[in-house]
Amino acid sequence: MIALLRCSVLAALSLSSAAAIAAPPAAPAWVGTWGAAPLAAPNPSSKMLAGDSTVRDIVHLSLGGSTFRVTLSNEFGTESLTVGATQVALVTGKDAVSTTTTAAATFGGRASVTIPPGALVVSDPIALSLPAFADVAVSLYVPDQPISVLSSHALGVSTNYIVPGNQVGAASLNSPREVYSWPILKGVDVLAPAGSAAVVTLGDSITDGALSTRDANARWPDVLARRLAANPKTSRLAVLNEGISGNRVLHDNAGPSALARFDRDVLAQAGVKYLIILESINDIGHAADPVKPYDIVSADDLIVGLTQLALRAHTHGIKVYGATLTPYVGAKYQSAAGETMRQAVNTWIRTTKVLDGFIDFDKATQDPANPAVFAPAYDSGDHLHPKDAGYTAMGDSIDLNLFTR
Repeated sequence: MIALLRCSVLAALSLSSAAAIAAPPAAPAWVGTWGAAPLAAPNPSSKMLAGDSTVRDIVHLSLGGSTFRVTLSNEFGTESLTVGATQVALVTGKDAVSTTTTAAATFGGRASVTIPPGALVVSDPIALSLPAFADVAVSLYVPDQPISVLSSHALGVSTNYIVPGNQVGAASLNSPREVYSWPILKGVDVLAPAGSAAVVTLGDSITDGALSTRDANARWPDVLARRLAANPKTSRLAVLNEGISGNRVLHDNAGPSALARFDRDVLAQAGVKYLIILESINDIGHAADPVKPYDIVSADDLIVGLTQLALRAHTHGIKVYGATLTPYVGAKYQSAAGETMRQAVNTWIRTTKVLDGFIDFDKATQDPANPAVFAPAYDSGDHLHPKDAGYTAMGDSIDLNLFTR
């Protein structure tokens, strides 16, 4: 009987080993390599974008690869939006692209796509080899049509271009108008090897990169992306910047609140495994504004809101890291009451078990001699936003071990 049992165990082990050996490798999967959170951009008299125009959006990838897809947004539009042609190409300088690295995007096999109001579309796979951290142009031809409200990311800290007519295939654009937002384009995904994933950074202007050097990719999420790529244990992680300048946790103003946009800007992103939340300073600043307070909230209200974001992410298996709020004493809307709220929220971020960990941006950027203000070397001058050196200090302060758990 014992001999038979041993034989059965050995046979089971042999079958298990054979199955493990025979198991096919995990398939590649779609992962976001670049993203931006759109919001409503009123377009009176076609001031921002007229029909019969080409938009050339310039984006900076995190992960590279050989197969991509793009997402176009009409989520805030009030009419259907038709995009007549879309091309993707490697940037060679400003609005110029390499014509040998150009590929057309299709949607259900068609060059043209009509996006209903409130919707987005994802392209078919695009065969195009693009390296990590490449600057890529996504050129969109928008035929003549009414566009009352455009879906656009407001603060690109990036130079993009608009020209009349269909110039999607042009190596360089003819007298383009510069714009500093990302119209229509919402994201770029890459078909990445198994084990790849995305880190979403959800925040306000400090995540969006306000007052950083334009076209330099100097935002703290950019710094994080470069560090992740340089570390062998995290080199398969992309970073998606879903910051919106002026955004708040609890109230709409600059775009929908973080609670309202969470599903669209976080959960719907491809391959998300980690989330970093840096939000609340605008809620605090407006609620405790010494001149004109409005949308009054408490620190406890903000903690409940942040807890909701964490719970919703955890439901989808996403690890959540809270980032402490950077100093703001000296900013236009700062007050003693607001500083008390900031400290309360930061204490919760550092001590709560609701989050999977925290990143101490407050400590990384504060003046050691006066922790309520930015270190002079990091202050942009408005006492609310860092300059490039401050964003670098933030990105460098992040423990990469958070992304190997």
